[in-house]
Amino acid sequence: MAKENNVKLQGMWAISYVKRVEIALKIKGIPYEFVEEDLVNKRQLLLQYNPVHKKVPVLIHNGKPICESLVILEYIDETWKNGPPLLPLDPYKRAKVRFWTSFLFENLLLVARSEGEAQEKAIKVVFEKLKLLEEGLKDLFQGKTHHIDGENMGILDIVLCSLFGAHKAQEVLGVKFIDPESFHWYALG
Repeated sequence: MAKENNVKLQGMWAISYVKRVEIALKIKGIPYEFVEEDLVNKRQLLLQYNPVHKKVPVLIHNGKPICESLVILEYIDETWKNGPPLLPLDPYKRAKVRFWTSFLFENLLLVARSEGEAQEKAIKVVFEKLKLLEEGLKDLFQGKTHHIDGENMGILDIVLCSLFGAHKAQEVLGVKFIDPESFHWYALG
């Protein structure tokens, strides 16, 4: 049985994409071994497990590598049914959450990948797009909290926490994404 649950996470402590996977593993209560990677001197194992991008995170489940943080989050949700779901069970809501997660991720990358005047312009564009996200979340969750079931963290929460930290994420868009009182386990530091 232990062999069936051999989970390792290759990552670097300061990378938000790795934090996403750590948060999901903790939410699901999945024990794992963290393997710290030196991104300047990448080990052969990382290059073997992620030959396309040669980046972290890489989740290794029973010797099988899974790459890309959002793909890993969905894999975790589909593989381990224990703990709260990261995505809604309803196919329509699940598709919408996937859309908004991708939307958030792609638009915040615009800011991260730019500098100077281009970054200032990107911030304005992203701010306007975040208003669309806010409206989309209101429609999707019909005035309720955006958590999948109103109590547990979902994939959108995880992406926000990994980008802003738990206490900053609760302030994004004026929507309370994270209640630190409810999610006191979020101490990855």
